Amino acid sequence: MISSVEQYLAKLKEELSGSDRATIQDALSDAEEYLRMALEDAAIQDTIALAAVIKEYGSPEEIAAEYKRAERHHTVSMTGLQKTIEIPVPVADSNIKDNRQFYIRFWTVFAEPAAWGALLYSILALITGILYFTWVVTGISVSAGLLVLIIGLPIAGFFLLSVRGIALVEGRMVEALLGVRMPRRARYAERNVGIWQRFKNMLGDERTWFSIIYMILQLPLGVLYFSLLISLISVALWTIAWPVISICIGQPLFMTANHAYYATGWLIPIVIIAGLVILTATLHLAKAIGRGHGALAKALLVRP
Repeated sequence: MISSVEQYLAKLKEELSGSDRATIQDALSDAEEYLRMALEDAAIQDTIALAAVIKEYGSPEEIAAEYKRAERHHTVSMTGLQKTIEIPVPVADSNIKDNRQFYIRFWTVFAEPAAWGALLYSILALITGILYFTWVVTGISVSAGLLVLIIGLPIAGFFLLSVRGIALVEGRMVEALLGVRMPRRARYAERNVGIWQRFKNMLGDERTWFSIIYMILQLPLGVLYFSLLISLISVALWTIAWPVISICIGQPLFMTANHAYYATGWLIPIVIIAGLVILTATLHLAKAIGRGHGALAKALLVRP
């Protein structure tokens, strides 16, 4: 018989073994919030009251089965069709091996929402990186500077709370654009503890510091993603459009010391195809960046 909320959560985590980490985190947060709030409302908080709450909420086995069933049914956003489908694996592991021939997989990337989602995220990462980095540096500097004063503690607590909120919002963005399953709700925080204890809990939570590390890394990564992809897209579009522009304005494609090369004859399709190849390869690169960044977000923003 389960005698405590902690025992229930341990049993639920055991039942969810093998599931996605984000699913486990959501399940534990939901269960802990429901059980603790229900016990707070109970007249007598003992094993009998807990058993009644568990009977109403569901056993660890039943709740785990429901979450596993929900994990197989998910709404595909940027990573596939805009409808609910059933797959036998979590979102993060849904990259089933593609057995199509290489040239088909290479050119059909334009029809893959995952590529465009990753490209959009990589461009937005520069903006979010600047915002995250500025907020972290400002928050740490102000909090550390004012900790000697009584006002420093609430400011530091607000900063740590904001880090958790930003991590949740970033996770939703990662799931929507990169297709990586991330937590869909904030972690449960006990209500019957004092402000000082709440502050110490947040300060001692490794997820808080991993979230801060992620927010700091977002700036250099955002600069890298943006610079690399925008540069390649610019080169590709220039290569595709320049033969037409060269014909219209009579300028050569490029010049050497002894000769000028114009977009004429067989050179026109070769240059245009080269631009299309670069553009297609850039979308594949964006997909690879999306997979890598999704793995980084999963590692730093999701409870192990």
